[in-house]
Amino acid sequence: MATVNEQVTTVQETYTISATERRRIALEEIDNAKFGWFHIRACIVSGVGFFTDAYDIFAIGLVSSMLGFVYYADNKNKVPSNIDTAIKVSCSAGTVVGQLLFGWLADRVGRKRMYGVELIIIIIGTIGQTLAGDATGVSVWGIIVFWRCITGIGIGGDYPLSSVITAEFATTKRRGAMMAAVFAMQGLGQLGAALVGLVCTAAFKSAIQSNVQYLDYVWRLVIGIGAVPGVLALYYRLTIPETPRYTMDVEQKIEKGLRDAKAFVENGASAGDYTDNIAVAREETSPKASWADFVRYFGNWKNGKILFGTAYSWFALDVAWYGLGLNNAIILQAIGFAGGADPYEAIFRVCVGNLIIVLLGSVPGYWISVFTIDIIGRKTIQIMGFTMLTIMFIIIGFGYQAILNYSVPLFIVLFTITQIFFNFGPNTTTFIVPGEIFPTRYRSTAHGISAASGKIGAIIAQVAFGLLVNIGGPNAFINHLLQIFAFFMLTGLLSSFLIYETKGKSLEELSAEDDYDEKVTKESY
Repeated sequence: MATVNEQVTTVQETYTISATERRRIALEEIDNAKFGWFHIRACIVSGVGFFTDAYDIFAIGLVSSMLGFVYYADNKNKVPSNIDTAIKVSCSAGTVVGQLLFGWLADRVGRKRMYGVELIIIIIGTIGQTLAGDATGVSVWGIIVFWRCITGIGIGGDYPLSSVITAEFATTKRRGAMMAAVFAMQGLGQLGAALVGLVCTAAFKSAIQSNVQYLDYVWRLVIGIGAVPGVLALYYRLTIPETPRYTMDVEQKIEKGLRDAKAFVENGASAGDYTDNIAVAREETSPKASWADFVRYFGNWKNGKILFGTAYSWFALDVAWYGLGLNNAIILQAIGFAGGADPYEAIFRVCVGNLIIVLLGSVPGYWISVFTIDIIGRKTIQIMGFTMLTIMFIIIGFGYQAILNYSVPLFIVLFTITQIFFNFGPNTTTFIVPGEIFPTRYRSTAHGISAASGKIGAIIAQVAFGLLVNIGGPNAFINHLLQIFAFFMLTGLLSSFLIYETKGKSLEELSAEDDYDEKVTKESY
């Protein structure tokens, strides 16, 4: 196959190769590029954001336990359920805003211009949480809720940006693995939150045992340390170049996109001239993004059903994923990792229990996906995952008390299998597919819509969990909630049939953008 440089030279000499053909050649070179350090670097830079996201989201469960001892001694050392729900839901509410806003902005003004902005917001929001204090005019939980909303906006922005940038720089052969590796950093983020909580609690052991108020230092450290990876990755995000696909398909600067693609293939993402200082002619190789075109494109059932499929499957997944994940304390209590002789032991046991849950199920599930997704396929893994989750939630939900009475280790095994198939299943694929399956001009927007649908499911789950779980007594309704999760897993399974397999196909094949290229080429003759 001729290189982009050779083809550009040829067109200068003969003027026979159209802009659409040159674009196709350039994108094929990106799709077929040798896997190298710049691909690994892209995964690391994008993945650090997801590490920070997951760390912050899941550390709050541990922090909530600490806040109970520090600020709510008169409530049996527990944060009131309405306040606990507000603290947990606030981040998801901000995330919905961030996913929709940054998803749209990344298609409107470019991936490069927005990438890093969301990380700055996360860092500021995280630091703001650590500075929260109680006062006459405002409560500590009110300040935490405010800063978690801000943090959530940044976290939301990370979803479409990291997914789309990774997809557009990836090779076709390893695109699934690269995107799954980025998302798998969530598992390491959860692990990091549990480890940091464990270490900080152990470091303050004697202080906590002498005065429980020292937990006020611990929870601030646990939250604050989560900003460190983001600070380290910020420079690399701010300096990442625009993707050649965006330059050619949305900005419609073909010659500039060709130069960028050539620089990327030959030297990696950090090389070449990616500035906008040169006057560049625009050539139409894809439809211009507009509200009318958006409505026309997704108003076609062929395309609209895919957006519905990606959005609803993510919604259904997050009902269970966040409903369960942010309320791990209830599961820990069921398996004997809650409570203790003193505040130190109670918090320490929660940290250990979280560590066990993450190591047994979450982390392995993510990385099984990384190594198999380009072999098995996205749709297959998603359907398999939803099927297994439906079965597992039926078993655990309808047999909850009987299983616990019979054997706690058996319950742990079943819960671990459930965690594995969350991540070796729809939790990974619902992130990947929206970043691949839509056209460049709406790829980030559609991913943001899909992800926001998931977080709306998370909000509903968290609010409902808090309202329903204690019906009939403390945690008495948990078995019925697990049964409800089984129903949502079944609906997620059904919606998965609306999407199609993306394995082994270029982004242009998936979005049918090459069809438009062929139309433009024919009309030009």
